[in-house]
Amino acid sequence: MVIVFATNNPHKLEEISALLGDRYQLLGLKDLEIEEEIPEDHHTLEENASQKAWYIHKRTGRNCFADDTGLEVDALDGAPGVYSARYSRIGDPTFPHMEPAEGNIKKLLLQLEGAAKRSARFRTVISLVLDGIEHQFQGVVEGHITEHPSGAKGFGYDPVFIPDGYKTTFAEMDLDEKNQISHRALAVSKLVEFLKGM
Repeated sequence: MVIVFATNNPHKLEEISALLGDRYQLLGLKDLEIEEEIPEDHHTLEENASQKAWYIHKRTGRNCFADDTGLEVDALDGAPGVYSARYSRIGDPTFPHMEPAEGNIKKLLLQLEGAAKRSARFRTVISLVLDGIEHQFQGVVEGHITEHPSGAKGFGYDPVFIPDGYKTTFAEMDLDEKNQISHRALAVSKLVEFLKGM
């Protein structure tokens, strides 16, 4: 089965391709020469994932899915949440010279400086549009935010997130290890189980 994943993020494509295996042919937006910015202007992960999936489905006519992921930090009342990818660009001109991921981590650690409570979770919502019908799947992994980044693997906030029951950040884990427990892996496993039942 050919499915379009509505992303240009090569890290996400690599992660999800590994999870889907040989049963599916996964195409990214670059494979379809779609270069425009996909809209995601809602205030929840569920709405953004849905918006992106329908946009690509209507644009291509293909079965597709989109995800939206947020890091929810308890001490920050759930922030950065739906704004995780552009956190350092919101209302703060301090980090314009940095790459987005670096700026996001820098801002997060500054806001948590001295905080005793550092519990957080990664949450992924996937919207699948299959034959014109939408289905949603969610994956959540609980953990906490470290005081300093550690590890060079992964992407986004991975260097500062340690999942519960582990002593290493996502960025210190091999892809196979991360894919056994990550929020995205949990959501994708629900997606795959659904597709297997079709």
